[in-house]
Amino acid sequence: MTRRIVVIGGDATGMSAANTALRHTAADGGEAPEVIVLERGHYTSYSACGIPYWIAGEVSDRDDLVARTPEQHREAGIDVRMRTEATAVDVEKQVVSFRALDGDGSEGELEYDDLVFATGATPVYPPLDGIDAAGIHGVQSLEQGEQIVKDLDASQARRAVVVGAGYIGVEMAEAMLTRGLEVTVVDRAPQPFTQVDPDLGAIVRTAMEDMGITVLTGTSVEGFDTREDGRVAAVRTGDGAVAADIVVIGLGVAPNVSLAQEAGLTVGRSGGLVTDVRMRCVGHENVWAGGDCVEVHHRLSQQGVAIALGTHANKHGRIIGTNLAGGYGTFPGVIGTAISKVCSLEIGRTGLGENEARAAGYGFVTATIESSNVAGYMPGAEMMTVKVIAEERSGRLLGAQIVGRANSAKRIDVFATAIWNGMGLEEMTFMDLSYAPPFSPTWDAVLVAARKGAKAVQDDIPRSPV
Repeated sequence: MTRRIVVIGGDATGMSAANTALRHTAADGGEAPEVIVLERGHYTSYSACGIPYWIAGEVSDRDDLVARTPEQHREAGIDVRMRTEATAVDVEKQVVSFRALDGDGSEGELEYDDLVFATGATPVYPPLDGIDAAGIHGVQSLEQGEQIVKDLDASQARRAVVVGAGYIGVEMAEAMLTRGLEVTVVDRAPQPFTQVDPDLGAIVRTAMEDMGITVLTGTSVEGFDTREDGRVAAVRTGDGAVAADIVVIGLGVAPNVSLAQEAGLTVGRSGGLVTDVRMRCVGHENVWAGGDCVEVHHRLSQQGVAIALGTHANKHGRIIGTNLAGGYGTFPGVIGTAISKVCSLEIGRTGLGENEARAAGYGFVTATIESSNVAGYMPGAEMMTVKVIAEERSGRLLGAQIVGRANSAKRIDVFATAIWNGMGLEEMTFMDLSYAPPFSPTWDAVLVAARKGAKAVQDDIPRSPV
């Protein structure tokens, strides 16, 4: 009897797992499994990270964000069932219940030999008065992106309020500003972009305000006022009302694990499903999970964390597919590397911030430098701020953050590589990095930060009296 794999979720992890399982099985000359994917939405394999740039108009066509359509997946041998929602899972009987979201709403059951949870994440929506008003949007899915674009085109909105100043918040603030709206960002934290330390967050704030964005920090949202027609009119905060024609909730996402929890699968303290290194749900030999719905091992804090990034989701899918095909794949963990931008300002971070390092029990030192992105005498030279965090005494790099202009933030990948390989700052000062005036100063910002950080480590070491 042909082995059946059922995948719940048809985006990055789900389709990567499905395609990898079929491809590896074919390469090994084995019998191809039957692969069925249940996707409740209208799209498969699209870039959620690109949605703000489509809303801004930088990406001209929505379909440019779709890497592979359902039809293309079907041509590869995958039974993709769109607008079909998994409603229950019985892991003992190995059965998935489902219903069609269109048409007659028919229901059914699928037996499986292996099951993959690739349910992604859901936007964090605070339970506030008026949250269901017209004109208030999340921005997690391509369908939600479509709603925002249609609303902007139809409503002729002039004033946008973005609730939350993390990755989604700053990217949507840029999108609204690019479309010509007056933009206010509201966040309860003391500085925007809490993924970096507050000292670098202050730089982000200043840059956003210089772009014309109103930034209200240390401010909690209490509810939403509406017009007579039911459309949002203002965001109520602890500091007063902020007029709004359109509101974007950019408070981040949470792992979508309700279906898995009901099936009895284990959820970690981060809120994501707990898996082993092969991405198999703990306690279940034939149930797998990956992407935004799982928690993964942080290589520095040694804790389980939920990090919603397409890079991880695609890797998880490939590992799951390899294992489903009888191979052996493992996921080695994460270090929290990420990059973002708001207009011309670039932001990068990797490893641990100060609070994270403290919570993990590290003793550490920090060093912050300013450097230009190219040789200072070159046209277009711009300054960036680089901060490093290193373990005291050993000098091992624990984290790095960058805030700057053009061609600044991708330097975070050098720091990420160093952290991944356990390098210390002293060793980093001698790394053989490329140099030419159009690309960096003679001493690149990475090397300058490493050198200053190494000195901070040495200065922090107590000296025995002679």
